[in-house]
Amino acid sequence: MQNKKKQMIFYMHAGSKNHGCEAIAVSTMKLLMDENKTKDNDIVFVTNNESEDMEYGLGRLRDRGECDIVEERHIARHKLTHVMYYVYRKITKDAESFFRYRYRDVLNRLSGDDNIAVSIGGDNYCYPEMIKDLVLSHNVFKKKNMKTYLMGCSVEPDSVEGLRDDLNRYDHIIARESITYEGLIAGGIDKEKLSLCPDPAFALNTDEVELPGIFKETDVIGINVSPMVQGKESSPGMTMKNYRELIKYILDNTSYGIALVPHVVWNSNDDRKPLKDLYDEFKGYKSDSDSAAGSNRVVLIEDMSASKLKGIISKCRFFIGARTHSTIAAYSSCVPTLVIGYSVKSRGIARDLFGTDENYVIPVWGLKKEDDLLSGFKWIMSKEDEIRDRLSEVMPEYIKRASGNVKYFV
Repeated sequence: MQNKKKQMIFYMHAGSKNHGCEAIAVSTMKLLMDENKTKDNDIVFVTNNESEDMEYGLGRLRDRGECDIVEERHIARHKLTHVMYYVYRKITKDAESFFRYRYRDVLNRLSGDDNIAVSIGGDNYCYPEMIKDLVLSHNVFKKKNMKTYLMGCSVEPDSVEGLRDDLNRYDHIIARESITYEGLIAGGIDKEKLSLCPDPAFALNTDEVELPGIFKETDVIGINVSPMVQGKESSPGMTMKNYRELIKYILDNTSYGIALVPHVVWNSNDDRKPLKDLYDEFKGYKSDSDSAAGSNRVVLIEDMSASKLKGIISKCRFFIGARTHSTIAAYSSCVPTLVIGYSVKSRGIARDLFGTDENYVIPVWGLKKEDDLLSGFKWIMSKEDEIRDRLSEVMPEYIKRASGNVKYFV
């Protein structure tokens, strides 16, 4: 790409094997194109892993020349450089030096004074271990005289006071749910620079995909679980005990099939690991109503792009999910959904859609008994028509409002 156009840089993108990150990036591009905001701008996604992005939807957009992808420099991979920067930082106390190196390839392409930097990390500010990186990254772009934006964010309200100085330096902050929005105002963030818009991933396209045979035979319940929620459970193993109880009930008492749907497939945080355990346990499960050969009603969905995963999820009758963007795919497809939550984002999104998060979100630490998830699912089943009607009513306008994420960038 030439550097004559204004640079619109999206950073804190962790890579597309987290299909939530992919969904945010790809949907943001869709919204930018819908708003005709790509014509006079170079769109650049700064990524933690370029090869991941090239496997999925963001890579296809780059291949078509609609955006560029620039991988961050990883200083830890270059021993001599790491040592040199460490010594320099030790002497000068220049904490930002590592981050100027990290973003050097994208900073070197800047020209003019109209460039902007957009932090798209979603709930990054919810993780204490990420705060230092977020603040120092923000500093680097600010010192390049760039306008900075925090887009599609969730922030725990009780943490805003400690983040106030950094947050108030953004030119605009776009909260994706009302709990964050209200918490930012209460925490002292300038209301004039705040907006409330749904997560851009609500606007993600739904790609057609060849469905497993079970979808042709019966209605299917989609299920997602993640190592992240397992790490926040009330007692060791309680999450999987609840999922096992739920699946056993579905197979014993209904004719539904089950699709186990991964949404993050990083080696260090791979949904396929707990889902494969569930699949191995139940792929041959035999209920009283099954044939002697056992049940073939459980399928494990393979990894694919966020839009294709949404294609699978959209065909489910119900969805139970731990990954926020798997549940966003379900909500935006008007599928009645039960969320296993672990932060403000799941509660805020449910509250904005239904007026309450009660019964729609079960905090993972709220799984105290082995049948808590099952009880929550039974409530969703009992309210199926009401929930589906509600989603069908509000979703068109809700998705339309997601375009607000990009209206502030020019």
